[in-house]
Amino acid sequence: MTTPGEGPDGDAPATSQAKVVLDADGKITEWSAQAETLLGYRSAEMVGQPLTSLLVRPEPGTETAVPQAPPVSGGCRVRLRDRSGLPVEAEWWMRPCLGAEGPVAWVVFLARARGADPDDFDRAVLDALLTESPVGLYVLDTDLRVVRFNSASPGVRGVRAEDVVGRRVRELAPTVVTDTTEHLLRHVLSTGEPVIDFVQQGRPPADPGGEHLFSLSAFRLGNSAGETLGVATLAIDVTERFRYKEGLELLNDASTRIGTTLDLTRTADELAETVVGRVTDAVSVDVFDSVHRGDAPAPGPVPSEVTFRRAAFRAIETAGFEAAYAIGETSSYGFPTPITQCLADLRPRLIPKVDEGCEWLAHDPLRTDRMRAARVHSLMFVPLAARGVVLGVATFYRSVTREPFDEDDLTIAREIAAHTALGLDNARRYTRERTAALVLKNSLLPGRLPAQNAVDVAFSHLPGHAGGSWYDVIPLSGARVALVVGDVAGHGMRAVATMGRLRAATHALAALDLAPDEVLAHLDDLIVRFAEEGRPLAANDPLDVQPTTATCCYAVYDPVGRRLVVARAGHPAPLLAHPDGHVAPADAPGGPPLGVEGLPFEARRTELPEGSLIALFTEGLVRQCRDEGEARLRRVLAQPHANVQEACDGVIYSQLSGQSEEDVVLVLARTRALPEDQVASWTFPGDPAIVATARTLADHQLANWGLSDLAFTTEVIVSELVTNAIRYAPGTIRVRLIRDRSLICEVTDDSSAAPHLRHPRTTDEGGRGLLLVAQLTDRWGTRHTDRGKTIWTEQPLPAGTG
Repeated sequence: MTTPGEGPDGDAPATSQAKVVLDADGKITEWSAQAETLLGYRSAEMVGQPLTSLLVRPEPGTETAVPQAPPVSGGCRVRLRDRSGLPVEAEWWMRPCLGAEGPVAWVVFLARARGADPDDFDRAVLDALLTESPVGLYVLDTDLRVVRFNSASPGVRGVRAEDVVGRRVRELAPTVVTDTTEHLLRHVLSTGEPVIDFVQQGRPPADPGGEHLFSLSAFRLGNSAGETLGVATLAIDVTERFRYKEGLELLNDASTRIGTTLDLTRTADELAETVVGRVTDAVSVDVFDSVHRGDAPAPGPVPSEVTFRRAAFRAIETAGFEAAYAIGETSSYGFPTPITQCLADLRPRLIPKVDEGCEWLAHDPLRTDRMRAARVHSLMFVPLAARGVVLGVATFYRSVTREPFDEDDLTIAREIAAHTALGLDNARRYTRERTAALVLKNSLLPGRLPAQNAVDVAFSHLPGHAGGSWYDVIPLSGARVALVVGDVAGHGMRAVATMGRLRAATHALAALDLAPDEVLAHLDDLIVRFAEEGRPLAANDPLDVQPTTATCCYAVYDPVGRRLVVARAGHPAPLLAHPDGHVAPADAPGGPPLGVEGLPFEARRTELPEGSLIALFTEGLVRQCRDEGEARLRRVLAQPHANVQEACDGVIYSQLSGQSEEDVVLVLARTRALPEDQVASWTFPGDPAIVATARTLADHQLANWGLSDLAFTTEVIVSELVTNAIRYAPGTIRVRLIRDRSLICEVTDDSSAAPHLRHPRTTDEGGRGLLLVAQLTDRWGTRHTDRGKTIWTEQPLPAGTG
């Protein structure tokens, strides 16, 4: 028998055991201080509660049930839940408590189970940390001397304990424990503020030749009296983690920084910008010369005699590396070398160590001399291949960085090279298309401007990305000239082809002598038809890459009346520079671009003094300096220039600071005025009797000009045209002769009906007038005027009279 004050074996009370008294119903009537220490519950919380409420129920299938009536001798092992909810392994003894009338209560003794002593766990954890953990643990005293350390840590593995304990940690690892690190440790000692995850680079005692990255954490150690005993430092080698993270960041940067343009050289330089200083100390990028021109290389391995063109080279400043070839210079690689080998089997080459034993160095003496001068000790050669073809090779050099390249570096270089190769191939394809588009465009634009006397003309055409800009100078009837500048939206073959069609249509419309606003109206209808014809059959048609729209400015200058008529379709207004230096835009409404529905086009007439400059240009001329582009252009045009070409060059010099990505077109025309003595005109009533008078006046005028050789044919022409005007048109008739580069004869009447050239049969009595005129002249045609029409003819001047 035991009493409530005895231990489970009837011995004296055990102070380490918790005593709990239960009534006959199993409810707690007494809760000792030891029970409160063991489980955390206070007496007031537990009295009246069943003790079984503290039992942790096992998971189904793993039951080790506590007997309803535990044995009187010995005990059982149970799991109880403490006040924080955590399980506590305990041993349970239960004895009846006798009262005056028999057993009315139970006394229960609880003790922490053997092996669950916190001191045991503390010792086990400490032993593991100091002998087994891969994490470096260093216990330092207040002088930062090593008191204990983890002998299993990779940083000191193999280092004897007597070489560590008692030494200052700064002496043990001087490259890891720097001034900054020591300052942090002393700050922890003085303030108690811990340091978490401070990253430090250095060489540990176990690997003095290798650079490692360590994550350092430190916290202060103290006793129960509040005295500082030292500091504990945890060191985790995070070299591989950081290297992996840096590799991912590098690949991510490469994906966003490389291939941002369709320029082959720029793409190669973006590779160099990305890797130098992070993967390599220097890098060179060489592409095949054929690729640089836009040609597609043959698939598969590359022959050793291929010609390269240097696309990029970069090196860190401290490398002292001098490139063997300049950017854009061609070269070839010696055979056999790692470069020719990697291009032969399309596999990269890693050269961890470059020394005199590398026999291939003798096959490439120029590059070898440069590498030796820069003290290159490790190399990687990576082919640049995309879509089944090889485009070139990237060479990585290490000279300043002590560690040689390894397989991880090669993997990263291979990934970056693959991404770069796609950008290079895109640039190559673009170069090929751009070259073809430029060739086509040059064949569609005028090789030289036609001869005419109305204006002195100079032009500048600077193609950007093979856009659809065009220009024209078109001689018209009556010694007039049309000046045209236009720009098709987009670039590439489609834009160039559309430009060619619009230019051909402009010439056809100009031959009809239509007014500028009418010309633009017809071009607008035409480009809408182009868009309808080119509409894709499928929603995802790759040819449907851009809308078909264009801008255009069409201006006609008449040197007889010194009048300029301008119409615009979404194009910048021409600038008019008067001889006195005043510059202003032509007064012509902008109108919508061609192919866009909008208001009808309008033409405005302006009188210009002789010697004025007319400047037609595309948006690309002023867009590069958007804020003051047009103001600067006006200043240049206002200055005096010896000739039109000088003015044209001056505009280009002032407006463009570098190669423009857009097409730039500038057409400058200095106006002339036809002298009065080169124009003769007469007005006659509509009477058949004036036909002879008209012939006589024309004959006298030709004699004054020294063109009597043309008298006969001119008399016939005047007779036929005046006769037709009298017959078919009411009102007065105007005859005008103009001596220009040819002899121009014009007959104007008040009828808008245009004559038609007929081919009469032999039995017909009439209808041969216009046929005769056509045979006697080089050119003839009809243009409509405000009141009617003008029929004009041109005859070449006799030799020596031009």
